[in-house]
Amino acid sequence: MSKVLTANKLIDGNSVWLNAQGEWIETIADAFIARHDEAVAALEETGKKAVSDNLVVDVAVIDVKETEQGIWPIRLRERIRSHGPSVAYGYEALVQEQTQAA
Repeated sequence: MSKVLTANKLIDGNSVWLNAQGEWIETIADAFIARHDEAVAALEETGKKAVSDNLVVDVAVIDVKETEQGIWPIRLRERIRSHGPSVAYGYEALVQEQTQAA
């Protein structure tokens, strides 16, 4: 099964994925896809190093399906993480609250 490496940024907690250039990005669409055991092991090591370097937290190698529409996480939790929060928060929540009050 195909896998990608995901984590959360320390600065804001946003979900991120590792791309082929070794950068943490905020969209799953460009995540590096590991298709064999050696690539998965490399992702795991990269994740451990990123945590020890205080770049990210909550690192996980997750199962994904490759579709014509792009990368699709297998677990519901990861699908929610890849498409943003299911409720408004932060500035977005404030604007939504003010709009509803008007």
